[in-house]
Amino acid sequence: MHILLTNDDGVTHPGLAALAQVFQQEHQVTILAPDHNWSASGHVKTLHRPLRIWDTRLADGTPALTTDGAPSDCVSLAVLGIVKDPIDLVVSGINPLANLGHDVTYSGTVTAAMEATISGIPAIAISLDVPEGMSGEADYSPTVEVALRLLNILPLNDIPKGVFLNINVPYMKVEEMKGIRITGQGQSIYREELIRRRDPRGQEYCWIGGDSPTGHLDPGTDFHALAKGYVSITPLQLDLTAHSHIQTLEEWSLEI
Repeated sequence: MHILLTNDDGVTHPGLAALAQVFQQEHQVTILAPDHNWSASGHVKTLHRPLRIWDTRLADGTPALTTDGAPSDCVSLAVLGIVKDPIDLVVSGINPLANLGHDVTYSGTVTAAMEATISGIPAIAISLDVPEGMSGEADYSPTVEVALRLLNILPLNDIPKGVFLNINVPYMKVEEMKGIRITGQGQSIYREELIRRRDPRGQEYCWIGGDSPTGHLDPGTDFHALAKGYVSITPLQLDLTAHSHIQTLEEWSLEI
C-alpha cells in the first residue's frame, strides 16, 4: 500500500517521524508536509501565490518533501502530480493534541484528511491526547502501534465516499487502553476572551486568549471515549448539509 504522510505541525515534527519509521517497514511511504507549523489553520487552499516544494530529510535521514503551503495544499499538490505513484491512503498526524468536537473545523490535521477525501482517496487523521502543560517530548510509540494495528484491520476500501476517519488516542500505554469506540462529535466548550494591548508605537492590537477548550462528556461522543481511556474513531463527512432540517426550511414559504 502506498501511503502519503502529512501533518500540520511541520515536516520536522516527531509525531510525523514516528509514523514514518514504522509505516515504511511494511508499506511504500511518501512524505509531503509543511515546512512550518500550521496548527489551527483550518481548510486552506493556496491559490493567490506560488507554492514551492523541495526535498528534505527527517531527523533519522528519511527522505521527504516539504512545501511552504498548508496541510491541505500538501495533499492537493501530491494528488495533482508532485507524487507520481498512485496514493492508496492519506494519513495525517500524529497531532500532539486531541482533535475533538468543533475543533475538527480548525484543525489542519483533520482538514488535510478532508482534502484527500475530496480527491476520492481514503484518509485518516490521527491525534494523541498529550496532557496539557506536559514537559519534555511526548511518547508517540503507543499511538504508532495503534495506527499500525488499525491499518491491518480497517476495511479502508469500504469507507463510504465522502467520509474520512478522525482518530484520537489517549495518552497511555496500549495495554492500558480500554479498546476502540466509534463515536460522534462531542460538544466543545470554549472559554475564549478578547485581550486588547498596545504595541511599542501605541497602536492597539488584539489577542484571542482565555482558557483551553474542553467538552461535554456525553456518552457516545469523542470527548467521552477519550476521557474513559478508549481510542475514539469518528467518521466525518464532507456533506455538511443539515438534511433533517430541509423540510423545516421548506415550510417557511420563502419568496423573493
